[in-house]
Amino acid sequence: MATSGDKYRSYLSEEEIKNTKWNFGPPNYDDVNKLFEEGRTNIWPEGSLEEKVQRLVKTWEMELVHKADPDQYKTLDAKKFKLGVNGRKFLTLEEIIKVGGSYNVFLQTSLPANLRLYNPEEETADSSQTLFKSTLPRGFAVEILQVYSGPPVIVYKFRHWGFMEGPFKGHAPTGEKVEFFGLAIFELDEHSKVVKVEFFCDRGELLAGLVKGKTSDESTEATPSGCPFMSS
Repeated sequence: MATSGDKYRSYLSEEEIKNTKWNFGPPNYDDVNKLFEEGRTNIWPEGSLEEKVQRLVKTWEMELVHKADPDQYKTLDAKKFKLGVNGRKFLTLEEIIKVGGSYNVFLQTSLPANLRLYNPEEETADSSQTLFKSTLPRGFAVEILQVYSGPPVIVYKFRHWGFMEGPFKGHAPTGEKVEFFGLAIFELDEHSKVVKVEFFCDRGELLAGLVKGKTSDESTEATPSGCPFMSS
């Protein structure tokens, strides 16, 4: 675990790591930072609006996923915060925890259960984190591609990517890059705390890249296009 802080996230100094209550232990971003540096399309100047938004987004994600005590959040107001994805109902922090954390929130779907590649209703925060960490062992990097407006209402375009180097729900690893793009809106209050977040992205773009590998019982014959979705 690095003790000198993180280049792209705030509140990860040695002292802050020591005094923070963590869900899964202190996060280590060495691998995903390397992935980010090798695959990013822009290097935003320090202090630019894009760099500030990118740091905010990465720090916000770190706190929401890894910090166990909402009173220790620095980027968001835990009492007022709510999160929405693709026009669905906004969730409070308590509801996000009940749903099972970030992956389960972002991968919500109206598909019937038998057609779901990933079923959030069957996953917990622990199981989802374990699954995606094993599927994307180098992490799932994010970069800000463009910022359309600054605070208090930040609107930006983002890109997420990683490499499928582990199995996913019975599908063999391919080693290929998996990525998707989206838009997000962050609303900040008068104290510069995040109080409302809304994401728009295609969950299918992520999941499609994770089911290219053959399953253990898949025949050697070519599989018709779209069948991986139907067979899960």
